[in-house]
Amino acid sequence: MQQSAGSIQLKLYEDGINLCGTAKVTLPSIAYVCTTLTGAGLMGNLEVPYIGMIDNMTMDVEWDSPTGDAVKLLTPRKHQLDLRVAEEYWDTQETDVGIWPDKFVTIVRPKSFDPGSIAPMAAPGSKSQFVAYYFAGYRSGEQLWEIDKRNQKFVVNGVDYWADVRKALGE
Repeated sequence: MQQSAGSIQLKLYEDGINLCGTAKVTLPSIAYVCTTLTGAGLMGNLEVPYIGMIDNMTMDVEWDSPTGDAVKLLTPRKHQLDLRVAEEYWDTQETDVGIWPDKFVTIVRPKSFDPGSIAPMAAPGSKSQFVAYYFAGYRSGEQLWEIDKRNQKFVVNGVDYWADVRKALGE
């Protein structure tokens, strides 16, 4: 059995080519849109998540400085950001370690930019926030999930949970 030990290193790319600067990334949270049912036959309220309906997703990137890539990604257009991660794992059967190549792909637009604070002997701690329209995760080249809000795709472990919805809509 393989157990994660943590991320060793990461690199952030724009459009799969250009390496962005030093960054710490908070990936988008995936939260279903829910409705609340109430009435006869129910014991109070019942919250029901809609299949594949995902709430707004945001991604945060913390930078060392408010220059270079942080400012370039402030341009009001879509950006494809790829986060590539070397994640170490512990193999409990082989009693050895290994590396998983993880990759997270997002299509985003800038939502906000905070240049940070200025103080002696300290990095400004700049921060960018992005709205994510597309978010996919991969481990060792295998897709774990894909959320494509504009093309109405919601795939988890190879199953497209919106295929029936698109079919019902005549697509």
